[in-house]
Amino acid sequence: MSGFFSAITVIEEKPSLDRGINGAWLISIVATQAASILATQLAAPYRGEHPVLLFFALSMFLVGCMLYIFIITLILYRFSFFRLTMAALTPPYWINMGAVAITTLAGATLILHADKWSVLLDLTPFLKGFTLLFWAMATWWIPLLFILGAWRHLHERYPVTYDPQYWGMVFPLGMYAACTFRLSEALGVPFLMEIPRYFIYVALAAWLLTFLGMMKRLLLPASPSVSTGA
Repeated sequence: MSGFFSAITVIEEKPSLDRGINGAWLISIVATQAASILATQLAAPYRGEHPVLLFFALSMFLVGCMLYIFIITLILYRFSFFRLTMAALTPPYWINMGAVAITTLAGATLILHADKWSVLLDLTPFLKGFTLLFWAMATWWIPLLFILGAWRHLHERYPVTYDPQYWGMVFPLGMYAACTFRLSEALGVPFLMEIPRYFIYVALAAWLLTFLGMMKRLLLPASPSVSTGA
């Protein structure tokens, strides 16, 4: 992650904002929050406090939150003030939602293991509020992204064909179901369980359609071009 930001800082020829930024930038948040979740899970099986692992997990969670706020501000600016073509509205923009979904999962995981470290217990009210904030942001993205997808494919009639980038849409849908499940446990609000109970089927449908599209691309040869030469 540091290498990526170092590279884009020192490069001499830089693209304009509307060409240079998209949802793929948010993979840096996904990686950071994945490290937080891993560190928390590593500390979970052991009795007693594990300040080093949990301090690292908490730090990565907070860094991921900061990075999301910075990067999503630029993406929303790009959405609002630059022309967005159908070709530019690619599936990785679903990571706009997926990045806050995994942030929610990281926060909920810390809350569920707060008894492993006294500092986490002290910060639990803050973690609950901050984690709920990011879940609300993830929820806000879902209807907007579906509307933009409908505009792209139904209104503008952009063809729906398999593209490896569609896997960038499958991950956020599954992550939203998982993070809502954990958030319900962390906050003690069982009514939230109704969302993952049904949303998981949306994620499974997206995975299945993308998988079938990939298999079709791999197994069915492309139509041979017709030669017009003499």
